[in-house]
Amino acid sequence: MKKTIALWAALTAVALLMTGCASEDPTAAPAPRTPAAGEARPSAGDGAGGSVPDKAPAAPGAAAAAAYRKWGLKPFAPPPAPPATKPVVRRPGGPVPVISDVPTTEKIVFITIDDGAEKDPEFVTMMKDLKVPVTMFLTDAAIRADYAYFAPLVAQGHGLANHTLTHPDLRTLSREAQRREICGQQTKLTQRYGTAPRLFRPPYGNWNEDTRAAAGTCGVDAIVLWRESMQIKNMQYQRGDRKLRPGDIILAHFRGPSELKGRTMTEMTATMLRRIQEQGFTVARLEDYV
Repeated sequence: MKKTIALWAALTAVALLMTGCASEDPTAAPAPRTPAAGEARPSAGDGAGGSVPDKAPAAPGAAAAAAYRKWGLKPFAPPPAPPATKPVVRRPGGPVPVISDVPTTEKIVFITIDDGAEKDPEFVTMMKDLKVPVTMFLTDAAIRADYAYFAPLVAQGHGLANHTLTHPDLRTLSREAQRREICGQQTKLTQRYGTAPRLFRPPYGNWNEDTRAAAGTCGVDAIVLWRESMQIKNMQYQRGDRKLRPGDIILAHFRGPSELKGRTMTEMTATMLRRIQEQGFTVARLEDYV
């Protein structure tokens, strides 16, 4: 009986070896196999024939963080959703509103950039990378040498707004002369960029009731002033507490090293964005509120 059992066990072992269901050494690692189509292949250093795991997907916002690091900045918090009803509206037949800020309790501010004399290509790249909304109040006398410079900024979704044809002190002009300055720039910008401006800023912030009436005949929805202006390294405030408040409109200019004591447009912009962040604010799109 014992001989029969021993013979049966020996035959079973031989069969298993022939079919590959058992290895000669139970502790040996399994032989490597050829990966199936679409399966990750092993690379040198994997050891034991294991495959390289897929790279983990980038964390949400990683691309934005990298873009901001390029400019020495940290990403802004996303702005809140725009209000269902804009807080600044021109009533039908009513006068054009004149604003320096937007009524809101959200910790948001709005960036506006005037004139258009400086045309730094790095600024276009910066705005594309950061996706911080700005509104450009352009003067024809400043931009006519290179209208094309502003086209990619408009294509990125930045606001296009009116800052007159020749940048005069409007208070020194008649109502009709003011109308020519404002309506003339409305026409120029519409023809050049395919969108009609809705917002207007008088040069130097100087306006009177003739300005308001003239702007109203040109299709303007609001006259936009400001609460703070960005200088070379610091903000200039209108209020004594020297602090941003919700809804403030910030003024900057298209300026280059000759006006910024050697600093570039992108350096000035980066400093402005830091000043905004330091006070716990983020940037929203002005046209969503006016």
